[in-house]
Amino acid sequence: MISGLVDLPWWGYVLILLGLTHVTIASVTIFLHRHQAHRALDLSPLPAHFFRLWLWLTTGMGTKEWAAVHRKHHAKCETPDDPHSPQVLGINRVLWGGVFLYVKEARNPETLRRYGHGTPDDWLERNIYTPGQKAGIVVMLAIDIVLFGTAPGALMWGVQMVWVPFWAAGVINGLGHCWGYRNFKSADASTNIFPLGIFIGGEELHNNHHSFATSAKLSNRWYEFDIGWMYIRILAALGLARVKKLAPVPKLVSPRPLVDGDTLEAVITNRYDVLARYANSMKKLYREELAKLQDQANYKGLKRWLEVDVGHIPDDWRKRLEEMLARSQNLATFYAMREELTAVWNRSNASREQLVADLQAWCHKAEASGIRQLQELSIRMRSYALA
Repeated sequence: MISGLVDLPWWGYVLILLGLTHVTIASVTIFLHRHQAHRALDLSPLPAHFFRLWLWLTTGMGTKEWAAVHRKHHAKCETPDDPHSPQVLGINRVLWGGVFLYVKEARNPETLRRYGHGTPDDWLERNIYTPGQKAGIVVMLAIDIVLFGTAPGALMWGVQMVWVPFWAAGVINGLGHCWGYRNFKSADASTNIFPLGIFIGGEELHNNHHSFATSAKLSNRWYEFDIGWMYIRILAALGLARVKKLAPVPKLVSPRPLVDGDTLEAVITNRYDVLARYANSMKKLYREELAKLQDQANYKGLKRWLEVDVGHIPDDWRKRLEEMLARSQNLATFYAMREELTAVWNRSNASREQLVADLQAWCHKAEASGIRQLQELSIRMRSYALA
């Protein structure tokens, strides 16, 4: 039995362990995720090499493998080719076995070839970090035992080894696509697990990330906090990081009388803001229209289904929604025009001139509808400007 250099009460070991695992989480979210996989920021050599060394010691994951698997997840999200979609594989398999799904995909040479570009390829990577991935965690075991003793050190090492596989590969990839709230109607099932991104470095704000994948900042609403972004700001203040990309913040000017090319680009850039405001306006209109109906009880609870694609609405709720739309011309118009609007930026085969004409026609139809919420949305869209 080896006695450690550090002798602490039990709660002291717990505090140190939480600190060590938090450094690992910070390394994953800042270096692997935001810097390597999405190029949202640049890091100077000092923090970049520290993060690489720490991840080598505490995870046994290679930078190229991690970035490649994650990029493929975004490219193939919620499809059978997604390495770890709970929508395809089931929540239990991803939540409890996400690490095995990651390892399987990381061994796919085609994934590494197609999605692993731009990751470190220096002497350290070629001679130490990549060929000696498992050697790092053995070194970490030795360090833990020397510092804390045989039993405490081995226990702390074991927790370090399962920390990222469970929280990142399991919770984020699992719950982050099944449970939580959504700020933006992204094409996938991503959710924000919790608005305070502290425990998992800000990765709790997963819907925000999937909506603006190349943003270095994951928080988006005033009540959300991304501790990873706080660390990036500190690094930037010290001259050790440079932020390259952030989620767009809507810029508004006086409403243009006619839609032009700049308006179109601004609307497309801010399309998630458009859809979020559309959803809020539709819920307000729903409440107004519901109050006009005598048999309100038949249509209560429909609000939650107004943003959901028709094919994903249960049959009984879809029938009620169709009945209400048949009885409320205003709500039916509002509901249908949402699809017409999203078609404007989804028509990849249309010319710029055609898209401008389509958006102008949509705004004209909205303002002529007599529906206050549509009119307000049209005016706002004619007010968007490029930052």
